[in-house]
Amino acid sequence: MSGPRRVAVVDVGTNSTRLLVADVSDGRVSEVERQSRVTRLGRGVDLSGQLSNEAVEAVCEAVADYVSIYREAGAEAVEAIATSAVRDASNGDAFIAELRERFALSARVLDGEEEARLTYLGATSERPPAEPTVVIDIGGGSTELVAGVGEEIAFHASLQAGVVRHTERHIGADPPTAIELESLAADVRGLIADVLADQPGAKAAAGIAVAGTPTSLAAIEMELEPYDPSRVHGHMLSLDSIQHMLSRLASIPLAERVAITGLHPDRAPTIVAGVVILVEAMRAFELDRIEVSEHDILYGVALAQLASDRG
Repeated sequence: MSGPRRVAVVDVGTNSTRLLVADVSDGRVSEVERQSRVTRLGRGVDLSGQLSNEAVEAVCEAVADYVSIYREAGAEAVEAIATSAVRDASNGDAFIAELRERFALSARVLDGEEEARLTYLGATSERPPAEPTVVIDIGGGSTELVAGVGEEIAFHASLQAGVVRHTERHIGADPPTAIELESLAADVRGLIADVLADQPGAKAAAGIAVAGTPTSLAAIEMELEPYDPSRVHGHMLSLDSIQHMLSRLASIPLAERVAITGLHPDRAPTIVAGVVILVEAMRAFELDRIEVSEHDILYGVALAQLASDRG
């Protein structure tokens, strides 16, 4: 048995840029520091195909702070990952080069398969599921669906559906109209139906949801102020409750949504699209409840990094 190793993971996502500093040992991740900042790197990418200068600068400001934090914390190894927005953008390579030049950070752009594997690893490492379980990770530009039992993945898909992408694609009114919401839901429903067709492994008796949409819903349901990850982690959300919250969130303008207890104001502009995606994913897998997890791809990368270092 080896002693713990302190690692840092920087996740440059489509909607947020996040940091995990943790001590990792024997399949366990003990958080030392965790931060998240909504930077919206993917704003406009669906239309323009490019990362904007403002968005790149917002990410770099966050990364500069994170570098100071993980250096001060004494991280022995650092891994940076980038996902949907950087995959899709024509200037994604230039952005990766900028991170390397400014921060000596070599970010890895994950493909959908690797993103799915690491998400499942992170979400299930603490308690590998004994029954078929789907992990739903709703990002800014893509949504990962990963089904498996124990440590074995039976099915995975990366959907081109995310909270930033689908807000930009479908929602123009404030609050959104019923027609906009139905258009958004139909788009997501079609994307899910396409990836589930003829996939015998795409079955689940239980579900785990990670990332900002489900954690926000848990915080709203429990009226958490301030946010408490220890209470959010493991919280069960029913489909009925999620649908009630969707009705509430979608019926009020952004100026009122930002004031809802439990919802971080930075997530208010895109939360409606995220909840629609979650509802459609749960319906597709016939789930009437889902477990919220704080253990996501950050945990998966930390565990995989330790395994590869010692491999």
